[in-house]
Amino acid sequence: MRWWDITPVLALEDELFPEDAWSAGMFWSELAHARGPGATRHYVVAEDGAGRIVGYAGLAAAGGLGDVQTIAVARDQWGTGLGARLLTDLLKEATAFECDEVLLEVRVDNTRAQKLYERFGFEPIGFRRGYYQPGNVDALVMRLTVQGTETEI
Repeated sequence: MRWWDITPVLALEDELFPEDAWSAGMFWSELAHARGPGATRHYVVAEDGAGRIVGYAGLAAAGGLGDVQTIAVARDQWGTGLGARLLTDLLKEATAFECDEVLLEVRVDNTRAQKLYERFGFEPIGFRRGYYQPGNVDALVMRLTVQGTETEI
């Protein structure tokens, strides 16, 4: 994702997450940490054949821990495997960032996303009450141990 993607990403963000959409400032802040030798973020967009942004995802990484910041797919792309491809990209970057674990929060009412994460090996580890505002919706916290980073004793 680059700065010129923010406007179309915001349109998709508003469509998919009308109550708790990220602001332009939030995306600008994340992208400020996505370039250069000290980068701690990775953001990607997916376009359809006409060049329309139909998905995006972002990862933050620090101290061996990755965190899926956002992942979204346009409704007309649901069921195409795009969400899995975006998540695969984030997990590949988590490995490049040398993350031992990747965490994420997902709305408790978003079973579609939860099933995707479970297919990738994420396991539920807790809840964050009232995490999504202003709707006061709880988040399920999930964790994945990144393959190849486990240490054996």
